[in-house]
Amino acid sequence: MEDYYEYRHTVGFEETNLVGNVYYVNYLRWQGRCREMFLHDKANDVLDDLRSDLKLFTLKVDCEFFAEITAFDQLAIRMRLVELAQTQIEFSFDYVRMHPEGEVLVARGRQRVACMRGPNNRTSPSRVPEALARALAPYRVRARAA
Repeated sequence: MEDYYEYRHTVGFEETNLVGNVYYVNYLRWQGRCREMFLHDKANDVLDDLRSDLKLFTLKVDCEFFAEITAFDQLAIRMRLVELAQTQIEFSFDYVRMHPEGEVLVARGRQRVACMRGPNNRTSPSRVPEALARALAPYRVRARAA
């Protein structure tokens, strides 16, 4: 079993700029989509909680770019759990261009999320739901041997 959750994406023309490479905001959009699909595929119990009063607030995102990608490139966005605290979660994302000859890491990003509950104008921090913590456990970043 892989230590990441993978979302596959084909780049479309609407995601590129006038020069023809992917516009940077799309990388952040793909982080969100990967996170959503993880909930759908691996943490379905949490979806009912989200329909109730659980909210996942994105606190911070970043992305570092290594290579350009263009329309019709095939991507794998690979999400891993970096940190699971009482009320917050940090994810990492590897953006990998898929080729028959091999894979190329084109970008790497991070995202920090807070679990909140309550009405929109009075939310407060909430513990990460146990079902979500269990679903994320197999995807924790492992320490690399020296």
